[in-house]
Amino acid sequence: MTDVLIVGSGGREHALGWKLSQSKKINKMYFAPGNGGTNNNVQIAPEDVDNLAKFASEKNCMTVVGPEVPLSLGIVDVFMQKGLRIFGPTKAAARLESSKIWAKNFMKRNGILTPEFETFDDPKEAKEYAKSKNYQLVVKADGLAAGKGVVVCNNSSEALVAIDKMLVENNFGEAGSKIILEERIVGVEASYIALSDGVTAVPMATSQDHKRIYDGDKGPNTGGMGAYSPTPIISDSLAKKIQKEVINKTVDCMKKEGNQFKGFLYAGIMLNDGNPYVLEFNARMGDPECQPIMMRMESDLYDYLTASIDGNLSQLPPISWKKQSAICVVLASKGYPDSFPKNEEISGLDFQDEKSFVFHAGTKRENGKILTNGGRVLGVTALGDTLDSAISNAYSRIEKISWQNKYFRKDIGKMGLLSL
Repeated sequence: MTDVLIVGSGGREHALGWKLSQSKKINKMYFAPGNGGTNNNVQIAPEDVDNLAKFASEKNCMTVVGPEVPLSLGIVDVFMQKGLRIFGPTKAAARLESSKIWAKNFMKRNGILTPEFETFDDPKEAKEYAKSKNYQLVVKADGLAAGKGVVVCNNSSEALVAIDKMLVENNFGEAGSKIILEERIVGVEASYIALSDGVTAVPMATSQDHKRIYDGDKGPNTGGMGAYSPTPIISDSLAKKIQKEVINKTVDCMKKEGNQFKGFLYAGIMLNDGNPYVLEFNARMGDPECQPIMMRMESDLYDYLTASIDGNLSQLPPISWKKQSAICVVLASKGYPDSFPKNEEISGLDFQDEKSFVFHAGTKRENGKILTNGGRVLGVTALGDTLDSAISNAYSRIEKISWQNKYFRKDIGKMGLLSL
């Protein structure tokens, strides 16, 4: 039996730990820094790579990295140099997420379908390009921006404002010092996540995220307001196409280029006329997609993560999934993704049933109370025999939970129902 350290504090990390804790091969779970819903929390920040390595070495832990920032800082490289077992991609491989420009150029040179684009660091040149295009644009910050560095524009004037915010007003700091102007592809967006050991890639269950803050997919992008799995938007034949033309091709080309990719490979896909355009890659599990995917997973997650580290994925059977649907609805603090209040007491968390589980994200425990401590606070996740019943189970659980400035979307999963 082994101990496991989960790096991160969000709903994704709570869900990974929840699933891993069901393995008979794991003795004890630690979370660094964890949240109000996790146990054995260690007060080390995800960016504090050296102290995380020291802790993992002292406790002889296998480490699982949740968020993107420590991956971009090279946590995997540091751990590997110290002979520590860790799940996730190296700093060089994580550039698929940490630099959108690097990822777009990677796709372009390897023939992976992605929207037309140009890159800029000069606002004047960017604006001239934006004015010259007769189609709508998406403006993207090159670096990590917590899911908020993408502006989908309806016209050139909106693009000009976004260019100014990134390159002139420096709203995203170093992450926005270089930008991408990309052709806006109209279609349906879905998440396709696979698990790779650097050679073999095993598909996870399909899912669909809801990035915008308001119902009807309106308002600014967030880190994600809810997700459901599986999604009828990705048929079996389309899944095979994405697996072959996007996932397998990416893993093969990364290996050929000397950047072997181990970990969760997440492709944000826009489906247009049956063609899967890659909008972005993430080098880790999605949040909130992780929560419904973990609820549906029947196989032992620990076996697959260790096989990824050791390069043995081809020796394991395909991952087994519950036939049920699962949905996660994010409960946020009113004001997110901008400024929002903290330290509000949450009530109604004691209720338990077999159909749902509440994953914590922006919470903390103080004097026996659970308080809000972030923008995305909880991920109420529920199973159902159909997507409709999963939705019903999640929203009925939500009614029991309250705090002063609770906010959530009321239409998570509706796109899936319309597609059935």
